[in-house]
Amino acid sequence: MKTYLVPVDFSDAALNAADFAARLSHQTDVATIVLMNAYYISPYETLLPNPDMVMLREEEIEEEATERLNRLKNLKAELSKQVRDGVTIKTRLNRSHLLRAVVDVVALEEIDMVIIGSIGNSTVREGATNKIGDHVIRISKASPAPVLVIPPDYRYRQIREAVIACDFKKVKDNIPMDILHKLLGKQTIRLLVLNIDREGRHNGKDPEMLAQESALHLMLQNYQTRYFYENYADVLTGILDFARDQKAQLLIALPHNYSFLQSLLHTSISQQLAKNSTVPVLLLK
Repeated sequence: MKTYLVPVDFSDAALNAADFAARLSHQTDVATIVLMNAYYISPYETLLPNPDMVMLREEEIEEEATERLNRLKNLKAELSKQVRDGVTIKTRLNRSHLLRAVVDVVALEEIDMVIIGSIGNSTVREGATNKIGDHVIRISKASPAPVLVIPPDYRYRQIREAVIACDFKKVKDNIPMDILHKLLGKQTIRLLVLNIDREGRHNGKDPEMLAQESALHLMLQNYQTRYFYENYADVLTGILDFARDQKAQLLIALPHNYSFLQSLLHTSISQQLAKNSTVPVLLLK
């Protein structure tokens, strides 16, 4: 991973995600971290008065833009003390909605991974709205790059073990090994592969199940990998509980119809993720 994008609205959750990105640089080959603030002004705010009959003046817009740039500059200075030697930190102020800003910067800066807090990151002028998970859903769907979601109370710890939730269906098509290799590199991260097997296909020696399992073993043979089979009634809760119980530092969600990434598109599930996940969640593409 050569370039990270960290959207920041200066909320505690966003600042924590930025700190996480800086400290993660000591474990990866990242070369550049882009700190971006999305600052959207509706045309109506400059054309029509607010309820107090006050119109937003261009001078006020520019003053706030300058203030945001200064805050980005100050954050850059703080993070420069945390990053690995040789890592460059860049700042950007995008005058657009958060989603558009992320998609544009991912393309312009050739971003390899977006790192974002699981709450906060409003683009309105009043600051963060704390709508839990809303922006995670939109960004995870639209971003061409993988998205790493950092829970608000999680502080960086070296990633030694990562959980991959997998249902052993079409593993060759549904596990992006090129992205996984790029992420993990030559690090000694142990992979804990979790299969939610509510139908008991593994114990029943289902031929298709065994074939997919063999294929996955071959794909992950260069990593330290352990396999677990569980029959949680609630899949997402089971995965989060497993990651917590194993004291893993990362949870990897695979980008296919069978993974719980699809469940994250439902508001109630995204709220559960933001509130209950005790580890960062990497949403692969």
